[in-house]
Amino acid sequence: MDDGRDAGAGEGGVRAFLIVLDGCGVGELPDAGDYGDSGSHTLGHVAEAVGGLRLPNLERLGLGRIASISGVRPVVDPRAAYGRMAEKSKGKDSTTGHWEIAGLVSAQPLPTYPHGFPLDLLERFSGNTGRGWLGNVAASGTEIIERLGAEHQRTGKFIVYTSADSVFQVAAHETTVPLEELYGACRKARALLTGGHAVGRVIARPFVGEPGAYRRTSNRRDFSLEPPRDTLLDRLVKKGWPVLTVGKVDDLFAGRGVTEAMHTKDNSEGEDLLAGLARAGGRGLVWANLVDFDTQYGHRNDPAGFARSLERFDERLPEILGHLRGDEIGIVTADHGNDPTTPGSDHAREYVPLLVAGPRVRDGVALGTRASFADLGATLAHFFDAGPLPDGVSFLEEIRA
Repeated sequence: MDDGRDAGAGEGGVRAFLIVLDGCGVGELPDAGDYGDSGSHTLGHVAEAVGGLRLPNLERLGLGRIASISGVRPVVDPRAAYGRMAEKSKGKDSTTGHWEIAGLVSAQPLPTYPHGFPLDLLERFSGNTGRGWLGNVAASGTEIIERLGAEHQRTGKFIVYTSADSVFQVAAHETTVPLEELYGACRKARALLTGGHAVGRVIARPFVGEPGAYRRTSNRRDFSLEPPRDTLLDRLVKKGWPVLTVGKVDDLFAGRGVTEAMHTKDNSEGEDLLAGLARAGGRGLVWANLVDFDTQYGHRNDPAGFARSLERFDERLPEILGHLRGDEIGIVTADHGNDPTTPGSDHAREYVPLLVAGPRVRDGVALGTRASFADLGATLAHFFDAGPLPDGVSFLEEIRA
């Protein structure tokens, strides 16, 4: 894999590519049992289910030295710094995971509703949107639209549901409820869900098709709770650094600290954007979330699809890292687990991988087990000379060549 080491020493700018492989955990955390996730190991179990993963580029960076993953060797001379990170926040969803990466540790878990939302809250939602509701259960998104989609189309009522995560999800058929109306309804729900009901995300879940053949579309939107204090992103923007996000990252921060957001329909589009940005050069932080691992395969208990998606990402990785130059770095990590081989279909409380590469990153540095995702945020704040964050310990000096 061309990792950019042939680039001229004086070329390039100060730039970091932070790539979050959504749901790609590498083994249960010590408190996984408190979350019902004992035994979870997303990448390890995916590899076992398909008879081994073929990830030569991630292998070369040191993925096989982080965890035991069938088909991924623990190479002797990794071409990156490598380790794993534990989540210090209470929770296991994308919001708390991304916030912690950005230096914000959540001491209290976000509220969840395994038995549905309070009826008075739903009545206020209906009054504000002018439409009734169906469902109000914890359910799989694909299952609930098959069960309630026809009734939704007949009545015009929104399908409201949740999961084990802190989410208020609103599903609607694109020909029954125009997208902008669905997004507007989610914004109204976001305004209602405060205080004790301040869920991490309100998610618009549009779908199309006919009864018996409904399918969700790529027009999903996330309306996140606003971070309670400044994060790495706010700090970078105040210091004059561009912050460009790819995928749902800007939604998770309610747009805070983002100078440009590029939404994507799938991993392939996100990988294309990352490769193009790496070729083009620039400065600042590029933070991407590749969500298909989680939404398309983890939540749907599809280890074969998960494996194919991982292998496609591995094939594209040289297009990103191969164009790093000067002081640029590329980071691959995750925000939580989502083991598709477990009976449930929810996120898992797991360690996440940490791989850091670049022309001036020391090869083979073992970063060990970091006590918090916030160590990554602290390192990026150090990298961009943006001052220390309240949480996290920088490992920048450990990896500098």
